[in-house]
Amino acid sequence: MGKSCCESKASELKALRQRQGNVLKIVLVLNALMFVLEFGFGLFSKSSALTADSLDMLGDATVYAFSLYALDRGAIWRARAGLLKGLIMAGFGFFVLGQVVYRVAMNATPHAETMGVIGAIALAVNAACLFLLYRHRSDDINMRSTWLCSRNDIIANVGVVAASGFVAWTNSLWPDVVVGVAIAGLFLKSALEVIVDARHEIATGQTS
Repeated sequence: MGKSCCESKASELKALRQRQGNVLKIVLVLNALMFVLEFGFGLFSKSSALTADSLDMLGDATVYAFSLYALDRGAIWRARAGLLKGLIMAGFGFFVLGQVVYRVAMNATPHAETMGVIGAIALAVNAACLFLLYRHRSDDINMRSTWLCSRNDIIANVGVVAASGFVAWTNSLWPDVVVGVAIAGLFLKSALEVIVDARHEIATGQTS
């Protein structure tokens, strides 16, 4: 009876990891493709918000790859994957703040139409990713931090689209600056949450 129960649990866990892996592969590819698209158009349109969002896509693609690596390597490795994601989110948050300062110093007004179109495409892609990840958001710290990354992307995309409208309306760089700072703040807040949770799980796993 006990052996049968254990085998059943092992089979269920293996199936769960397979489902997680399939989802992570899909969102990894989508984020990598959107990074290329958004980064190119972010530079073209001189938009801090769009460039920041593209770098977030690159960071997500990187951490999704590490999440795949950590899937079958135990709780400690999954917690380490979460810690890595938190550190990457924090790094991008500080990078975005630097980009905002640079854009203000250059007094470069972004191209509103490009911001809006690319931001809307990114929003649609990230909505699909969030839908795929939703059912796995409570599986473990690895998948929870992955879901948080995707949720942050949605918020950032909405901000980019909104900023494009205000840039067009005001012919000013400041809506783009405000959204860039807000995205950076969101990165840093989520990074702190993930890092604290991951460090707790790592400490618990090492002492258990």
